[in-house]
Amino acid sequence: MQLHQLAYFVAVADTRHFTHAAELLRIAQPSVSQQVRALERDVGAELFHRIRGNLSLTEAGETLLPIARRILADTETAYRSVRELDELHRGRVRLGATPSLCTGLLPTMLAGFRTAYPGIDLTLRESGSRDLQNDVSEGLLDLAMIVDSRLRDHGRLATQPLFVEELVVISAKNRPAPVRRARMKILDLEGRPLVMFRGGYDLRDATVDACRAEGFEPSFAIEGGEMDAVLECVDAGMGIAVVPSTVAKDRFRVTRFEAPGLSRVVRLTYREEIKPSKAVLALHNTITNHLANAALLPRGTRPLVKRPEPA
Repeated sequence: MQLHQLAYFVAVADTRHFTHAAELLRIAQPSVSQQVRALERDVGAELFHRIRGNLSLTEAGETLLPIARRILADTETAYRSVRELDELHRGRVRLGATPSLCTGLLPTMLAGFRTAYPGIDLTLRESGSRDLQNDVSEGLLDLAMIVDSRLRDHGRLATQPLFVEELVVISAKNRPAPVRRARMKILDLEGRPLVMFRGGYDLRDATVDACRAEGFEPSFAIEGGEMDAVLECVDAGMGIAVVPSTVAKDRFRVTRFEAPGLSRVVRLTYREEIKPSKAVLALHNTITNHLANAALLPRGTRPLVKRPEPA
């Protein structure tokens, strides 16, 4: 049983005439007759009563007709779904990002993507860079935005540098500034109570490594928090924290480091050997195009992607 045979059968059943069905299908009448006969042989029963040029459905024909209509309708739905997927009307993208990126830059990017491609389902996973690398490597994520602190070497993964993000010190506005100078040194963190992220957090690694490079261990007022908890603790005056400039909101006092300061490179990672779907490519392009427009980026962020060439 073939789809075109079912289509010919339905056309004949609707018109009750082989010639009219052939005209409707825009094919030769003998082809319609031959294919209907072939269908009857396949199902093992006659589908039409052929009496003096008049056609009517047999009991077998009456039984097959609604089934044939459903099969043809389902087939058209399948073709349409694939076409819509190819044309970015539907699809799925699984994106991973670090908590600081989810709090800072990412919402604006994803809002633009959602506006451009409302039919694409977008899943966001928030975690540390090393966990996100593993998820991409294992096929659990399509793309991930990660930072370069203590990253593992995954041979199957490709990475694209996106931007350099400055790290700054935030403190409560109702408390004295960490230093009287406009900028502070890494050494100025010695002995000061830090609100510290949980273990495995990229910002924790960056802060601790910077302090140890200056010869001291940082002091913690409290540790183990996620991004929102750290921000709330700083706002409550429990201590200071080192965070990306993109999450240093207006409610905080922001103090920048003296040159060369602290910064981190944010990268986009993906499986190199997997051909991405058009939905994944659309999100990739949305992210890079957004970052290439430096006017859209907060202070302290320097894009590493090139501005797209005009069409």
